[in-house]
Amino acid sequence: MKSGRVLIAALLLIGLFGVAVSGSVVYSRFLYLGILLLAVGFIWTYWAGRSFQLQRTSRIQRASVGDVFEENYDLTNRSRLLAPWVETLNDSNLPFASGSRVLTSFAGKQKRRYSARTWLTRRGAFALGPTRISVGDPFGFFRYEKIFPARQTLIVLPMLFEVSSFVFPPGLLPGGQVIRRKSADITPHAAGVREYQHGDAMKRIHWPASAKRNRLIVKEFEQDPQAEVWLFLDAQKTTQVFNDQKQIAVPVEAMLFGRKPKFTLPPSTFEYAISIVASLTHYFLTQKRSVGFASAVQGADENYIVHPAEKSERQEAKVLETLAFIEANGGLSLVELISAQAAQIPQGSSVVLVTPSVNSELILAVDDLRKRYLRPMVVLLEPASFGGEQTADKILAGLRERRVPVCVVHCNANLSQTLSHFISEIDPQDFKTWQTPTP
Repeated sequence: MKSGRVLIAALLLIGLFGVAVSGSVVYSRFLYLGILLLAVGFIWTYWAGRSFQLQRTSRIQRASVGDVFEENYDLTNRSRLLAPWVETLNDSNLPFASGSRVLTSFAGKQKRRYSARTWLTRRGAFALGPTRISVGDPFGFFRYEKIFPARQTLIVLPMLFEVSSFVFPPGLLPGGQVIRRKSADITPHAAGVREYQHGDAMKRIHWPASAKRNRLIVKEFEQDPQAEVWLFLDAQKTTQVFNDQKQIAVPVEAMLFGRKPKFTLPPSTFEYAISIVASLTHYFLTQKRSVGFASAVQGADENYIVHPAEKSERQEAKVLETLAFIEANGGLSLVELISAQAAQIPQGSSVVLVTPSVNSELILAVDDLRKRYLRPMVVLLEPASFGGEQTADKILAGLRERRVPVCVVHCNANLSQTLSHFISEIDPQDFKTWQTPTP
């Protein structure tokens, strides 16, 4: 293309100079030839560029931090003209987004496909686009640009760590064999039947009763008497420790041959807390326990985010999607969050507090839960290891004095090992006291 630009520039300069000096026909032809080539290049670029079509496809629209997201680009040249070069630019807001390529000698009526792999390093929602296509002429003078808007959004969920064991909620809820409260899930305790309503699952239909009444009848169930597990995420802005971190570099060799790069969480107490809550949600739901979630973020007013306890796969999807978007901008302390939400939790349930707070208010929050005959346990992120000024020694002493199970998490710790092995560090007497909550 550089030689083409030099050739046309030479033709125009020689033609102009020659016509101005001598007026010879030869120089006029040089000038006309240069103008003709410019016109051909412009028409060629415009005609070929407007005929290009792009389609981006992916098998999934949900992935987790640390995964490698694969996407296919299908480029089609619907004209009969050869495109000397085509540049594809991915303008997605996805960090480290790949997919930008330069393709040469794109023949007319041809279709090309290539794949792009992006390492996911940040949770949230990211538009897969827009995408810009630039087509140039053979001489390198003109460029036709076409923009394709984003048509899909990728949801990046928090990173999950495998938890093999954790402090298991003991016992049953008070109130007899069943709790007289309706459940959205199917439990072993049927409560009766009612008419079908839009949105009811087909598996809840009672076919004999439906045939007898000549209309759809569904079964109702009462809550499983097993104790619930509630996860409270501390999203108060002032308690978090954020350590400045340089952008993660993605080595080229790590993306070759389908290899998955090794990912480590950024040194932020909130990002660690997000992954801990996500991992424990997955663990307890796998163990067939009802899991609830509560947190508080800053909106126009303080907004509570509460997912009532359920034990379905849908519950995990709801909690993980909430965690994908939540920010550490809350103004409420953990004590205020518990005061507002703990009354809705049945007595005998377990409450896991995930927080970096080393304020004495954490002790007040634990005492409040114990007074309500709930079983508190704390996953405490050591702020000093994340670059904070305070240590957790004093608050740990207060929690252990109350025989509350505490899992201490340090920056750069292996969360799978830390969460799975801390149960072995609990004093048996502490665990026995925790099983029978008393105010």
